[in-house]
Amino acid sequence: MNTLNFLDANVWMALLWTRHLHSEKARLWFDKVGDEQFFFCRFTQITVLRLLTTEKVMGIDTKTMAEAWRLWDQIWADERVAFLPEPQGLEREFQSRSRLSSRSSKIWADAYLAAFALVAGLELVTFDRALKSLGDFVIVL
Repeated sequence: MNTLNFLDANVWMALLWTRHLHSEKARLWFDKVGDEQFFFCRFTQITVLRLLTTEKVMGIDTKTMAEAWRLWDQIWADERVAFLPEPQGLEREFQSRSRLSSRSSKIWADAYLAAFALVAGLELVTFDRALKSLGDFVIVL
């Protein structure tokens, strides 16, 4: 079965940065699933590029913007990796997941990723255990 995997930025980071806490786990999973497909959207791509160039996150491994693009190009060269534009119907699902009385700024990204995965018929793959509560389409590594 070819699972359509929509990777959270934390999984992309673990695949790209060998000193990431979950790098080994991400790489083992990525290699094990063989010919499955792995998708990113502009939001997850920009998040990863931003994090790779953030000293507070990367420390001594902080990348220049050109270096971050070179890392991204390595993963992008894998024929199993593909970019997905926003699916039709995303706006309605995103709004329904984010029209809350909460003031938490973190919910915006979670609501967007969940809505994207659900509307596109993808499994959202993440290390964030809190996202599991969003539905059965969330896979926590």
